[in-house]
Amino acid sequence: MRHQVAGFKLNRTKGARIALRRNLIKQFFANERIRTTVTKAAAIRGEAEKMITVARNVKDASDNEKVAARRFIVAKLGNNSNDIVKKLFDEIAPRFAERNGGYTRVLKLGPRFGDKAEMALLELVEE
Repeated sequence: MRHQVAGFKLNRTKGARIALRRNLIKQFFANERIRTTVTKAAAIRGEAEKMITVARNVKDASDNEKVAARRFIVAKLGNNSNDIVKKLFDEIAPRFAERNGGYTRVLKLGPRFGDKAEMALLELVEE
């Protein structure tokens, strides 16, 4: 039974899953849309939305809370993600200041040519 088993294994080891998740989320925030499989899109969608919510909620917070939020996001994305974190806090989060969740959209594109994997487009919702 799979009671209280959350997340997607994606047929990878723990380290490979973490690296894949980080890379997909970094690409998503850098390009604001990515084309990937439906399962990978579902695996990162929730975490990406939580990161946007954290960045959005510290707009009126104290300086210590702002630093803590940035460090939290860097911890999730790994080192060398300062450009992505800056874009998330300065460009992406202010766009969703009035929106109460639902920042992303998954559009199914059909099967991939090579292996018939179901593809999807994960993108940020525009107002």
